[in-house]
Amino acid sequence: MVLHLVSRWPVWLFRWQAAYTPGASVQQKTWAGMSRAAPWGIVGTSPLVCRHSSSTSSRAPEVVLTHKRYPVQRLPFSVVSEEDLAAFERMVPGRVVTDPEQLEASNVDWLRTVRGCSKVLLRPRTSEEVSRILRYCHERNLAVNPQGGNTGMVGGSVPVFDEIILSTALMNQVISFHDVSGILVCQAGCVLEELSQHVEQRDFIMPLDLGAKGSCHIGGNLATNAGGLRFLRYGSLHGNVLGLEVVLADGTILSGLTSLRKDNTGYDLKQLFIGSEGTLGVITAVSISCPPKPKAVNVAFLGCPGFAEVLQTFSSCKAMLGEILSAFEFMDAECMQLVGHHLQLASPVQESPFYVLIETSGSRAEHDAEKLSSFLEQVLGSGLVTDGTLATDQRKIKALWALRERITEALSLDGYVYKYDVSLPVERLYGLVTELRARVGPRAKHVVGYGHLGEQSRASICPFLLKC
Repeated sequence: MVLHLVSRWPVWLFRWQAAYTPGASVQQKTWAGMSRAAPWGIVGTSPLVCRHSSSTSSRAPEVVLTHKRYPVQRLPFSVVSEEDLAAFERMVPGRVVTDPEQLEASNVDWLRTVRGCSKVLLRPRTSEEVSRILRYCHERNLAVNPQGGNTGMVGGSVPVFDEIILSTALMNQVISFHDVSGILVCQAGCVLEELSQHVEQRDFIMPLDLGAKGSCHIGGNLATNAGGLRFLRYGSLHGNVLGLEVVLADGTILSGLTSLRKDNTGYDLKQLFIGSEGTLGVITAVSISCPPKPKAVNVAFLGCPGFAEVLQTFSSCKAMLGEILSAFEFMDAECMQLVGHHLQLASPVQESPFYVLIETSGSRAEHDAEKLSSFLEQVLGSGLVTDGTLATDQRKIKALWALRERITEALSLDGYVYKYDVSLPVERLYGLVTELRARVGPRAKHVVGYGHLGEQSRASICPFLLKC
């Protein structure tokens, strides 16, 4: 997610942001386009904007300014002056954006729920430029909002007021990649999908994968400690990141781009910044360990008669697939209906109350196929699964993953979305969906549940209100 990095009142500002960030408590986004923050707490009483409201304009309806919709007050920061703009132009020549039309996209979040009113966007290319910008803003008491891919779902990637937007979009260079160790060193503005393509050409993969991979930045992934689709197999970023380069609010550069897996020389400072959401500094570069690319990948898409069966299937999956299990995702029937209605993606299995997507990744196709065949025979025979399909070629695998990864897109096309990522014991996860349905009743068009059950404690709960 994108955070409001402030030089003088960091605790006050970020406490406020935690209380007033719409959406859920983390999972997709960047200190510059990251994904998550704390929930507002309760569903709002009136939608900001409805995507399909009648209008003669070809443009989407304007999103209400965040500070007008919510009872928040601007902290006593300075206002950007002409002298400040001239100073920024000297620091990043030709990369100071003040055109309102160009700023519009950076002021509004991906879900079009919140909008800031920043008048300035800066596009540094190096850590040294970031350092000079932050040092100047610190001395001038100017508030800064770092932003990367702006793919966050909870409004944390855009300004609340007129904060300066510090974009990392031009900090997109791969610094090095070691073909033996699989260690990638790159700038924080690199897009996750482009990094994936870079390392896959060298027979490695990134240890995380997200639905927003085509836009999200690796720096934002780190700042929000994104989990994603591969968490089950490769674990969290706390274990995969080897080193970071970070610029503090006063411009100090902390350089720690080590490539060592084990380093006992002093404090492990990088862990403080992973998941810190920009409150401690702006991540500008990362050293990350990439696992070898699997030789064989299989994806199964299955229908289950109930959530209890989903959980039992998950247990059987872990027991029978073991070391080759790389992902376990679930979604309910309403998710599938919305994906079909808005995106014209057809379900490959018969209609079911719940669906699960299982991915295996291994080194030998015959071995993996044998284990997967035994698993499918067991869950189908026991009634845990009522129907299913299996994909082994890349085209069909991508088609099955699209059913899961594009749920958020389908939701956004159906109305105003309130999206929450919650962490609960797995056996209680879907109970929250059913309770929400009962509580909000006809005020919500849909209340749906889906997510990374492979993380064993998290899913997305999305109640959203009527369209205009």
